[in-house]
Amino acid sequence: MLIKVESSKGVKEVKEKLEETAKSKGFGVMSTHEVTDILESKGHPISYRCVIVEICQPKAASEVLSRNPYISTAMPCRVAIFEENGKTVLSTIAPTQMIEMYNEPELKGVAEEIERLVKEIMEESAK
Repeated sequence: MLIKVESSKGVKEVKEKLEETAKSKGFGVMSTHEVTDILESKGHPISYRCVIVEICQPKAASEVLSRNPYISTAMPCRVAIFEENGKTVLSTIAPTQMIEMYNEPELKGVAEEIERLVKEIMEESAK
């Protein structure tokens, strides 16, 4: 399941707000990928702005990785910010859905908390 939030603000403004809001909620910003610029520089442009921001909450990351190192393949949380139909869209894969792939029901509570926080970060960034 995807979590999707729309904004009337531009991609750059939403990205900056997302990075700021994530930090204020105890997440680290691991990396930012300017996808549109990268593809254009490689000779494969797309017709809209797209940025991916990778965020991580250290306590939760430590907890899940201590239990199952394979979960690292789904980390950190990636929030895509892109233009669609005149709006800016923020989208991510729900952590609760990702955790199910690893058959770790004991981590459901951690995934639910991270999902709640990421959705909050996205919603605040869209305002």
